[in-house]
Parts: sequence; structure tokens; C-alpha cells
Amino acid sequence: MAARDRRPTIADVAKLAGVSPSAVSFALNGRPGLAKETKSRILAAAAELGWRPSRPAQALSHGKAGAFGLVLTRETDAIGADPFFPAFIAGVESVLSPRGDSLVLHVTGPDDEAAAYTRLAADRRVDGVLLTDMRIDDPRPALTSELRLPAVVVGDPECAQGLCAVGLDDRPAFTSAVERLVELGHRHIAHVAGPQEFRHSRRRQESWELAVRAAGLTPGPVLPGGFTADGGAAATRELLAADARDRPTAIVYANDLSATAGLAVAHQLGLAVPEDVSVVGYDDTPLAAYTHPPLASARADALGWGAAAARALDAVIKDGRADDVELAPAELLPRASMGPAPAGGPGRKSERTTIRPTVRREPC
Repeated sequence: MAARDRRPTIADVAKLAGVSPSAVSFALNGRPGLAKETKSRILAAAAELGWRPSRPAQALSHGKAGAFGLVLTRETDAIGADPFFPAFIAGVESVLSPRGDSLVLHVTGPDDEAAAYTRLAADRRVDGVLLTDMRIDDPRPALTSELRLPAVVVGDPECAQGLCAVGLDDRPAFTSAVERLVELGHRHIAHVAGPQEFRHSRRRQESWELAVRAAGLTPGPVLPGGFTADGGAAATRELLAADARDRPTAIVYANDLSATAGLAVAHQLGLAVPEDVSVVGYDDTPLAAYTHPPLASARADALGWGAAAARALDAVIKDGRADDVELAPAELLPRASMGPAPAGGPGRKSERTTIRPTVRREPC
């Protein structure tokens, strides 16, 4: 039973077809040098046995690893909590999995990042890499070029340093969020920002600030949220601890994770959303539509982004280069966590908030 259930090999195909294993390899890999009748007999034997090629072996025979690399320089728990990466990785896998290729994921610290790319290139474990979380003065585009490791930047072409970039403009979503809040009467709009070493964090903050200034308003306070629930919660507590006459009537967050935590903190402090404070996130995670109230957010199609990045890396590996890809910009989804500013604006304390809660600061 065990012998019958085992996976057939090239040797099995060769025995059934009456040829050598090397002839089977030539036939199955489409190489010239075999008579047409011999090749047909080999293919028929393979079909009869249910033989399927080993993707790693097939890749190696063509001088390829059959894998892409993704090195993430973040804390492991932060990656698990960030809703972007599961969707992005699923998009990459939607391209790789049907053909039997794989994604090699490395989680590393800042001090080991360069070594991780060097090992991937030296060991030929991957055919190319996807560069995410682009930073200010990021060394990775130059490093991958030096290593002759094909790479695609997931982000703004301005940070790609000549590499192919697959980008999605998140600025229109933040502009739309501020414009909508201003239409609803808000005049004191705060921002909970992502890590400042990331280019997309700075771009989102700049978009928020430009939109607030374009409305003739003074940008409200900016506090770090770090793209985390703890960071979003701590920043929200600090913002809402201010006297009712000074605290913001709306908070725009850099991502949904920090916004969802902020929503919970507002409830804990006895404030109603959106009657006392409006809350806006970014990412449109599956949970966003099921919070109470549903979280206003922006749809950025991380899954489609991953698939587009994988296809671009395919082109770079094959042709040595590829044109930049610009995906559809993020779109604001103004759900029920956005509402009119409290009557009287930021200078009026909500009638339902009769006791100011004691605020306990927690570290980000």
C-alpha cells in the first residue's frame, strides 16, 4: 500500500516509458534532442502515473529558486496586529501559489536587516525581493542593487532610487477626510500619526496638515500612535484629557488599529462617538464596519497591491526592469463614526458628559 501511495518519480516514468531518466528530464522540461515519438511516449507514461513536477527542482533546473523574499524589520507582535500585511501577503501568494512558488518571509531587527538580504542573495534562496515600509534615506534599494538581487519597491516611486515601484496614493483619503469633517462643522481636528521613520507615515501626516490649512484652520495637535493599539489608545487618552473647550472634536488616525483603540478609549471616558468626537481611521480592515459605531476609514486594497507587486517583480526578474505601477488611490468611506461637530464647536462641553473621568497615562 505504501509503495502504491508514494509520489511517482522520474525513475518510475523512465521505467514505464522504457527510456533513461535523463530522457524523461529532457522531455518534461521541453528540451530539444528527443524524437517526437519518444517524447510522446514519455509524456503518456507521466500522465498514466499521475506524475507532477517538483517546483523547487524545476526552478533549480532553470537556475531559479522559485521563491520571492520579504524581509520585515518590525517587532513580531506588531506584524501580527497590523492588518496590512496579512492582506498584502495574501495578494502576493495569489500570484505565487498557483504556479507552486513560495514566499520566504524573514522578520528581523534593524541591526540584522542588511545581513538578511545578503544571505538571501548569497544562498540564492529567492529570485527577488519586495521592499515594504520604505524609510527616510532607506539603504535597501542601493543594497539590493549592489547585491544584484532583483527588487521592487512597495511605495512611492520617489523613494525607489531607480527601482520599479508599485504605489498607491493614500493622500486623497486624508484630504477627503479633513474636507468632510470641515463640512460637518469641525474646526479642531487632531491627528494620531504613525512611526516617523516611515515615509508613508509622514506623507499621511502632511496630507492631514495641508488639508486643515487649506480649510483656513490651524492644525490641531499631533501625537504618535505608532500604528499600534496601545499607541492609539495612549494618544487618544491624552487628546481627550484636555478641557472640553480645548479638546479636538475630531481625530484622524494613521491606521485602523490605532483608530479602533481610540474609539474604545472615547467610550471608556464617557464620550459618545460621533456626538462628542468624530473618529477616522485608514486601511478599511474587516473589523472597521463592525465597530460601534462603524469606523470611517479608507479602502486601500492591500490584497491587490500585493498581487501587483508580485507581477512587477516577475517582470523585473525576467527582463531586468519594469515600469512603475500606480494603483487606484485610497478612497474614503465616511461611516457613522464621522458626524457633525458638537453644537457650539470645540468650545462647548457636551451636556451628557457631566463628570470628567480620571485619566491614567499609559506608555505607547
